[in-house]
Amino acid sequence: MNAFSIRALIPPLTRRCVSLRATRRYAVQSPGAPTLEIFSHQHKWMQKERAASDAELSRSVDYLRDEVASRLCERLMDINRHFPNVLDLGANACNIARMMTFPSDDSPDAGPRSHRLTTLTAAESSETLLFRDADLPFNKEIDVRREVLPTAELLPYEADTFDAVLSSLSMHWVNDLPSVLAQVNHILKPDAPFIGVMMGGDSLYELRTSLQLAEQDRRGGVSTHTSPLADVKDVGGLLQKAGFNLLTVDVDDIIVDYPDSFSLMKDLQAMGESNAVVSREKAGIQRDVLLAAESIYRELHGNEDGSLPATFRLIFMIGWKKSPAQAAPLERGTGMFSIKDFLEKDKKGDGDAK
Repeated sequence: MNAFSIRALIPPLTRRCVSLRATRRYAVQSPGAPTLEIFSHQHKWMQKERAASDAELSRSVDYLRDEVASRLCERLMDINRHFPNVLDLGANACNIARMMTFPSDDSPDAGPRSHRLTTLTAAESSETLLFRDADLPFNKEIDVRREVLPTAELLPYEADTFDAVLSSLSMHWVNDLPSVLAQVNHILKPDAPFIGVMMGGDSLYELRTSLQLAEQDRRGGVSTHTSPLADVKDVGGLLQKAGFNLLTVDVDDIIVDYPDSFSLMKDLQAMGESNAVVSREKAGIQRDVLLAAESIYRELHGNEDGSLPATFRLIFMIGWKKSPAQAAPLERGTGMFSIKDFLEKDKKGDGDAK
């Protein structure tokens, strides 16, 4: 009996060839979008809108922004120049505009600082915060124009528009800081300065350490309750990478005393400066963690009078847009005298004296 094979019933295999003309497609990031989103812009916008909705409470916690804005204005006054068109990037409640209406600390009899500029454009993403003080008297003493930005990371201005760009306490919420600095350099006129200040480094280290130790003790782990901040040693490199010249970076510390840690967190919330990290814990901090943090804060950092200090570390940065008219070092090898010969001559003179 012959064996039956089913192989004859199976159709022959056909080879599938992929055309060499097939194109591969890649995911492309939209221009201006941050490579890594650390902060939620939507949540930060909601915090500012909610904080500015209570105008009186919001104004009562302007002590920090007003002081920082005043220090920034003093740095602008050090430049012996008139600025026809100035941009205040991340204007918050126009704190810089209000501080410009006061005289300089160095020359109180010289009149308000505002005589050094013609027009100040205040740009801010939160409309409620931006127009919070639009009806106050200082608006009549300075030509301030308010513009609402759709996002804080894309600047809708043409190249070579402004004679100076200022930024006070807003850039620490920017995801793509190198991109924003490059855009600032783009909209500046040649030989025009950018003067900015942002939270950085060890800001609120007392609160950070207290919350971390309390949560480690009560929950056995640490959550993200405070925002990461740039370090002062990185700012100079960021400015240089963005194309700025003649860089200056310095640090100021402002220490504010509070009766307790709850008052500090309440003021931060009223400022619109609460945590906005994308990976933050959505629920609030547990009560037992807050009570433990208060005790730790008072034990580790408390003052003798019972108050609790909070350190705000401010990174001031100044960079100039490059211009052919700026002073520049001579090319290497063009010196007329060797510093090596000069130093060796001094050493020989000291030896002869002995």
